[in-house]
Amino acid sequence: MAQPRPLAASVQIPPQAGEAKQLAIRARGLTRKFGDVVAVDNLDLNVARAQVYGFLGPNGSGKSTTIRMLCGLLLPTAGDIEVLGFRIPEQAELLKRKIGYMTQKFSLYEDLTVRENLEFVAAVHEFDRARARKRIDELLERYWLGDLRGQLAGTLSGGQKQRLALSASVLHAPELLLLDEPTSAVDPQSRREFWDSLFDLVDSGTTILVSTHYMDEAERCHGLAIIAEGRMVAEGTPRALMAGVEANVYEIEGADGSEAPRLVRELPWVHGVTQLGIRLRVLADRSVKDAEAQLRTLLKQHDIEAKVEHTNASLEDVFVVATRREKRGN
Repeated sequence: MAQPRPLAASVQIPPQAGEAKQLAIRARGLTRKFGDVVAVDNLDLNVARAQVYGFLGPNGSGKSTTIRMLCGLLLPTAGDIEVLGFRIPEQAELLKRKIGYMTQKFSLYEDLTVRENLEFVAAVHEFDRARARKRIDELLERYWLGDLRGQLAGTLSGGQKQRLALSASVLHAPELLLLDEPTSAVDPQSRREFWDSLFDLVDSGTTILVSTHYMDEAERCHGLAIIAEGRMVAEGTPRALMAGVEANVYEIEGADGSEAPRLVRELPWVHGVTQLGIRLRVLADRSVKDAEAQLRTLLKQHDIEAKVEHTNASLEDVFVVATRREKRGN
């Protein structure tokens, strides 16, 4: 499997002259309101070509709304969008043949067979018979659907439906592939195989924008935007985000079954506490220089024998700190 290549953390600044040609997606001040509800709030976005760029955020954070605006399916309330050199929504029709879009919910025809679904998509893209047959045969082999070609789509498993949906989305070899939480209903092995397929596409020059709420998937992206309540609250490479998290991380081992989680959560400088078996993972504000000593003192005062150690931040830690800050309005 092709591994993500190291990329410098993205910075939200306007591109220099000529730089825009290297971007698959460029958005400025992207906003979408539904009545009084602001679903996407003043979002700036740069996505370079031939990489996997991820949106990480909880349900209702604005990920799907943003994707729908980027492909021209939803009009923005405000902001400028350029995708593959086309201005959206003005040139959305010209863009359609250059992008693939895979929705979270399986959207192909369940009463058609695997091959019939792909033949229908090929007809939509105006493939002639010979070209359609050759391309479909390639996809059936590439995505392990050959033995299922005559099976009704509605009878496929979650992972099989996912591979069929991906096949349909890339049948016309799009330059940009938009994936809206594509692995939300499949097992871990199917998710792993799906991501292997994504990196194969990137190696061939395809740009991929994928939304997810899985931390392991987000960590595999070249670039990542964490979105909360319609706003981008953190952005960069996963490695850069973990290195720059605004918290120190500590693990407390041996405090399971005690009142330690409650006691630690009550500390005003603690961003979050997660229990992992016999360990507690604690996110402490970086401004507190003696956090480790304070944790030890707290446990000792309550006769809790436990070991406290500083550790490295994970992407989940970044997510907790960034989204917590957004909810507080900081």
